[in-house]
Amino acid sequence: MPITTIGLDADDTLWHNETIFRLSQKRFADLLADHAEEPVLMDRLAIIERRNLRLYGYGVKGFTLSMIETAMELCDGAAPPHIIREILAAGREMLNHPVEPLPGVEETVARLANDYRLILVTKGDLLDQERKLAASGLGEHFSGVEIVSEKDRATYERVFTRHGTGPSEAVMVGNSMKSDVLPAIEAGAWGVHIPYHITWAHELADAPEGHPRYVSLSRIDELDDWLGHIDV
Repeated sequence: MPITTIGLDADDTLWHNETIFRLSQKRFADLLADHAEEPVLMDRLAIIERRNLRLYGYGVKGFTLSMIETAMELCDGAAPPHIIREILAAGREMLNHPVEPLPGVEETVARLANDYRLILVTKGDLLDQERKLAASGLGEHFSGVEIVSEKDRATYERVFTRHGTGPSEAVMVGNSMKSDVLPAIEAGAWGVHIPYHITWAHELADAPEGHPRYVSLSRIDELDDWLGHIDV
């Protein structure tokens, strides 16, 4: 069975994302330096983020709300107005941050679109992800765009059946072992891991070493060669 469809993750696979969050976290830590040491603050923020995922989902807006909640908690419910203003300003700046494709992305995506059906499969806020795709200049290469609340086996089964010829003839490519690789393999697709230099703790998971449908590449521009030699 030939590979007909390639799913591509967006954040930290096609363009920078986690580095922007880390800069905002540092700004947040500086704002609350008088109320908590940075490790304590980051641990508390991570706990609140995880707790809020089911309510707010993934993305900048949920992250901003979690920063506000963390600030309120550490300030005993009385965070100074200037801190709240700064957190909101940080969130707006993140939503307006320029989109910077990662090295090799533009050329590789353009080449792959000539031979495969490309589907963007990403989590996050609908408006923000649509904005980033438009700003990236990559949108014309995709046959379909799926902005989902979660990436699990059912998601990949649905996406690759709707837009392609089923998971067995599909490849999912991304930087998250937890969201891009493991559930795609579980659905019957290939899972290709291309690591970003930093990963959100929520997305960490062990690699399925030895699985016949798992592969790890160093860069996205290695996809062409791997696809040319894949044993399906």
